[in-house]
Amino acid sequence: MIAALANPHVDFLALSPEIALTATIVLVLVADLILPERSTWQTSRIASLGTLVSLAFVAVLENHSAIHGLFGGAYAVDRYALALKGFFLVATYVTILISVDYIGEGDYYEGEFYFLLLCSVLGMTVMASARDLISLFVALETISIPTYVLAGFRKHDRRSNEAAIKYYLIGAISSAVMLYGMSMIFGLTGETKLSAIALKVSALPDSKVLAVAIFLSLLGFAFKVSAVPFHWWAPDTYEGAPTPVTAFLSVASKAGGFVAMLNIIFFGFGGKAGMWWLVIWVLAGLSMTLGNLTALKQTNIVRMLAYSSVAQGGFMLVPFAAYGIAQSHHQTDVARSAFQSVIVYLLVYGAMNLGAFACIIAVARRTKSGEITSFSGLFQHSPVITVLMSIFLASLAGIPPFAGWFAKFTMFRAAINAGGWAGVTIAIVAGVNSVIAAFYYLNVVRNMWFRPAADDAQPVQIPGALRAALVVCTGLVVAVGVYPSIFGDIADVATKTFG
Repeated sequence: MIAALANPHVDFLALSPEIALTATIVLVLVADLILPERSTWQTSRIASLGTLVSLAFVAVLENHSAIHGLFGGAYAVDRYALALKGFFLVATYVTILISVDYIGEGDYYEGEFYFLLLCSVLGMTVMASARDLISLFVALETISIPTYVLAGFRKHDRRSNEAAIKYYLIGAISSAVMLYGMSMIFGLTGETKLSAIALKVSALPDSKVLAVAIFLSLLGFAFKVSAVPFHWWAPDTYEGAPTPVTAFLSVASKAGGFVAMLNIIFFGFGGKAGMWWLVIWVLAGLSMTLGNLTALKQTNIVRMLAYSSVAQGGFMLVPFAAYGIAQSHHQTDVARSAFQSVIVYLLVYGAMNLGAFACIIAVARRTKSGEITSFSGLFQHSPVITVLMSIFLASLAGIPPFAGWFAKFTMFRAAINAGGWAGVTIAIVAGVNSVIAAFYYLNVVRNMWFRPAADDAQPVQIPGALRAALVVCTGLVVAVGVYPSIFGDIADVATKTFG
């Protein structure tokens, strides 16, 4: 299906989003070196423009009929990869918008911030196209290493330093575990290309060694996406990191881990679904339940959204389990629908979670606090930001007519269609957890609308860049909620690449 192209010009076109990002990274670095200190804010403009240029190249490739297979099939530029590249770039652009004033007004090095951010995004775009264990691992580490530094970007803050150290140590352990599993896969198959691994693994008899190899590989990804019981780093890292970094970690970086799982499961281990779906099923149930129950007790909204992110990761793992169940029963159409559900959930989650963090940044500019009580009476003096935050929280809870309901619907559909005790049980667990999640999301809404405001409360002032980010996120959450085919069609086109 993926034909290698002999024309080098077409190859450069296929790599144009990555080339544009690389050029932007160099420009940001050079600009930070030569610009006077009072003009370093220009690096944010360079970063945002470079991200948009890269996104424009993705749009050009989307209209290009050929499917590009590069480096002997180890790197593919197809509609699936382009959909995910577009998601990563839009999420990055929104992150830059919510970062401009936060970073500019704090004691931060702006050039280094955008340099590290773009390096991580470059890894994400490579990850979307990775079809080889080596390129997949290199892409995942390119995503992770800059975020270790970004998590500790408040260098004079002990909580930020602690966040970075915890994140780094857990990340290093997960990388080692994952790489060991990959080395076992290579030892069993003699291949690193996922398409070749799929053929070899399907022909191998089930064995304990193969089961351990797959288990260790998936275990490494479980750390990356903060699935229970490998979520220890997430709450402290999310709270200690600068809030724009937390938003980036919870959306783009987390999505990078999920895309890595999609690639290795769909392109590599699909033929052995019976050996791994139960692991994903257990991780999904644990992540949803523990994440939501712990979020109920939080008084800090960033920690609440950190545990919410763990729970949302569990919801996203449900279609993975459904895919495995369907594959093990040779239900091709059901498996393809589950694959689409993962993509839809990633796209919707990105829009609503980034929007929620943008609102938190806007309110914290005035209150200097992340406590949920600091949102009390927000409607009385800042009705616009209250309405927007309510929309994002309602969407996270899966309440119509906002986009979150569609993500939840596709997730439930995937689980129920998979059938059997496993599909029905995980659907019930997800349903119960959806109700639990609504309690803590709506508790914040209640505080904003019905609790009295502090006597000295002032209206929330929203800077222009942050306002633009809120417009983008709100537009997506409302539009997809009313017209779900927007993201549904994207997922459908992406999966048609594979028949």
